[in-house]
Formats: sequence, C-alpha cells, structure tokens
Amino acid sequence: MSKRILMVEDTEDNRQIIRDLIATTEYELIEAADGAAGIAAAAAHRPDLILMDIQLPLIDGYEAARRIKADPALRHIPIIAVTSYALSGDEAKALAAGCDGYIAKPFSPRQLLSEIRGFLS
Repeated sequence: MSKRILMVEDTEDNRQIIRDLIATTEYELIEAADGAAGIAAAAAHRPDLILMDIQLPLIDGYEAARRIKADPALRHIPIIAVTSYALSGDEAKALAAGCDGYIAKPFSPRQLLSEIRGFLS
C-alpha cells in the first residue's frame, strides 16, 4: 500500500510544484489549502507524513502542527514545515510547535524528496 502525504499549502503554484514532485514517486498526495482543513484532513486520512506551510489562512502552520501533535491518534505523524519563513529562529519555532523537519522555500525538489524519503523509509 502506498504511503500518503498530506500537503497543507495555500498557494496554488507551490501546490503544483509539490504535486508534480510527488507524481514522480509511489506516494499518494492529499491536499488542504488552509490550516483548519489541514487538521481535518489529518484526522480523516491519517497520512504517513504532513508537509505543512506556515503562512496559512484561518489557522497558521504552527497552530495546526500543535493541534495535530496534541491529538493522541495523530501525534505520531511526522510534520515537515515547508516555509518561506527562513529567518534565524524560525526553524526552532517550527520545531517547538511540533514539526519534525524544516525546509525553507524556495526548496530544491531533490532536497524535499530526500527529506520525505527519510521520514517514510
């Protein structure tokens, strides 16, 4: 059975880049366009990995990660923050919110795929 990745990303261009990247793999992609939808999708689909943008409508990625990690049924799911917040301290903030990995945009597709495979292998 293929592993499922939930992408929580509000920008269509970024969703398309990740969509194209995941299409080259054996993984199945689920999409959510805001933090609230991301939390709901995590609960509904129980993905194997979550790619979480930080700047999101409704609920930001930090809060969405905190809520997912607060749910005993979901807390085992690794979350990779994929964000344009790349200032000093942002990675620590993402990890403190419960993210397990951190990738700054613009990212190299190879780097993102390597990170994904590291969590899913």
